[in-house]
Amino acid sequence: MTANFDFKDLGYTGTLVWDDDPPPPGTNISFIPYAISNNSINNQTDGKLQSSVNAGFDAKIAVTPSLNLDLTANPDFSQVEVDRQVTNLTRFSIFFPERRNFFLENDDVFSSFGIPPIRSYFSRRIGLDKNAQPIPIIGGARLSGNLTKKTRIGLLNMQTGRTDNYTPTNYSSIAINQRVLDCSLVNAYFHNRSSFMTDEEIAKDPLNKYGRNAGVELNFADKPGLWQGWSGFHHSWKPGITGNNVYWNAGGAYSGRSFNTVVDVGSIGTNFYADMGFLQRIENYDAVRDTTVRLGYHSVYHQVEYVLYPKNGKVNQHSINLETFIVWNPNGSFNERFNSLGYEMGLKNTGSFNCNLDNWEIDLLFPFRFGTAGAPFPVGRYRYTQAELNYETDGRKTFAGEGGVRYGSFYNGMLLQLSARAVYRVQPWGNFSVNAEYNRLQFPQPYASTTLFLVSPRFEINFSTSVFWTTFLQLNTQNNNFNINSRFQWRFKPMSDLFTVYTDNYFTDPLFRNKNRGVVLKFQYWLNL
Repeated sequence: MTANFDFKDLGYTGTLVWDDDPPPPGTNISFIPYAISNNSINNQTDGKLQSSVNAGFDAKIAVTPSLNLDLTANPDFSQVEVDRQVTNLTRFSIFFPERRNFFLENDDVFSSFGIPPIRSYFSRRIGLDKNAQPIPIIGGARLSGNLTKKTRIGLLNMQTGRTDNYTPTNYSSIAINQRVLDCSLVNAYFHNRSSFMTDEEIAKDPLNKYGRNAGVELNFADKPGLWQGWSGFHHSWKPGITGNNVYWNAGGAYSGRSFNTVVDVGSIGTNFYADMGFLQRIENYDAVRDTTVRLGYHSVYHQVEYVLYPKNGKVNQHSINLETFIVWNPNGSFNERFNSLGYEMGLKNTGSFNCNLDNWEIDLLFPFRFGTAGAPFPVGRYRYTQAELNYETDGRKTFAGEGGVRYGSFYNGMLLQLSARAVYRVQPWGNFSVNAEYNRLQFPQPYASTTLFLVSPRFEINFSTSVFWTTFLQLNTQNNNFNINSRFQWRFKPMSDLFTVYTDNYFTDPLFRNKNRGVVLKFQYWLNL
């Protein structure tokens, strides 16, 4: 039956039995102060050197062996790696994962509500703007973990400071996960974001005064792991909004050894907001009016897969997958349909080959363009089809790689996409990789054709068990940016580090004209009290 479970789900592991009682714990309090020096030049403004010195701390307190209290004051995340950029060929925003350590522990207590495109909680809303640039965090606290064997809780409160574009804001959240039956859960949450705005600021942007969300979810799973079911109801509150502010979904799945299927239905109101969350497709950009229009929708997602396991040969499994996603407007009219037929061959050496045939039908309600040049695609019905092939080599080898090609129609034009990835590992001291993606979009006049490049080499060198150097380069012509992020880390004591981080950003058009650069020196020391 283990084939029915997620291989990384620790919820199905056994009980750890000690030969002797473990030694009594100490105070289980850790204090991690830091000091930082930041030097930067912004060539898009005055081009002058700006220097600053700052300090703060984190603290971790084990309230019980399974319940932790995390505190932070004036936190800084300069040592965190930059986002891995992607080429966005959709009309909607892209989800980037959280990388800041403070928000990662027990994050699922808060963030598991909803489905991946619709999350009521997304920690990147705290302390980061829409361009992933930092907003100063004054401080915060998080209590998370197990109250009992069947009850998990999460309590969060964070306060950000004022910037030129953002008012001081408080973020608070409470989430409860209660296990029922053998493997099922009842989950509930409440999120609140409140801005400390002046009367003048409220008059200009009344909806920004506060945003609140509450919801409850039921998640059923049978003990063998064959059947799953879920349902959820979510409500949002905004100043002056009293209707169309609900999101609900329900679905089920069967996960057998050879046959798998999942279905999810949902509906989100036009006035459903998630100030502390991520809503992927409710905001629609109108390229003619240069504005964003909110529009709720109803949706159905269905996926079915059949898997064969050959007894002999080099093939581990064959799988055929059919996927369907349909969206309707709030009034019930058609909005979008996506169908995909896929085949994957998994090899016993961990390599794989897969191919897909994808078909879209879109009723475009608002004019849209890729980039800034050329006329936007007009409102109307678009149908297009694409085929994709991908191959991945044995990932256990010193040298491994993968490559793919996608080709077909795209709105009223054509798309050719080529992608490749190569990895070279020199054990035990080095990892070297490069990702590359090429997209050629060809449209008839007056719509502008374009070619997009994304190239991202990455180098990781371990000089010893305590000295590390990582350099990450990213050239993204869609974002008109070439980024250098280089981090040197000396772990002079367990969990205590000295970081030197160099960042540099350039335009790709005009070629390699500098935007900004900076050097950060950060010292942090872990104290067990």
